[in-house]
Amino acid sequence: MSAFRQTGDLMSASGETIDDGLIARAAAGDRAAQAAIYESYGGRVYQTVWRIVGDNDAADVMQDVFVHLFGKLSSYRRDSAFSTWLHRLVVNEALQHLRRRKQQALKTLPLSRYDLAAKDQAPHSREVLDLLTVALDMIDPELRLVFQLKVIDELSYAQIAEIVGIPEGTVGSRLNRARRELRDQMLNLGWEQ
Repeated sequence: MSAFRQTGDLMSASGETIDDGLIARAAAGDRAAQAAIYESYGGRVYQTVWRIVGDNDAADVMQDVFVHLFGKLSSYRRDSAFSTWLHRLVVNEALQHLRRRKQQALKTLPLSRYDLAAKDQAPHSREVLDLLTVALDMIDPELRLVFQLKVIDELSYAQIAEIVGIPEGTVGSRLNRARRELRDQMLNLGWEQ
């Protein structure tokens, strides 16, 4: 099970929390402290960025995330978990990257990025997941993001609201719209309920 599913937000690869001293040292420019944070969170940051922007830009966006992170560490107020604060920064940086590129939709994401099914699934289930993957790529990016954070990363409405910067009620309405649009797109693609 991924770290996303264990905690509901982005945690270090080891499952440990980052202490305030390490954050303070990294904010002051201590390269060893910054390297420790990068080592702890790099894999999870890349995974999140990859899901949002796709393979071609993921490494560049990840680098931007850490440059931005180390520049903003002094503004971390500790009113939420560091991992939640970082997850929000990652999502915002990835979305900003998409806006800069003036993309109207996220890049096509292979099913393996969604990690929705076991490799030994029945062929019928696999076909449905393949349709779902195509349908996900066809819906509005804002709806897709909320759907991914809720269904794939298993975050709570409160966590999604904090990460995306919208009220919890808006999370619910976007999730409902995403589900409706997904169903409609899947029906258009030939899915039979």
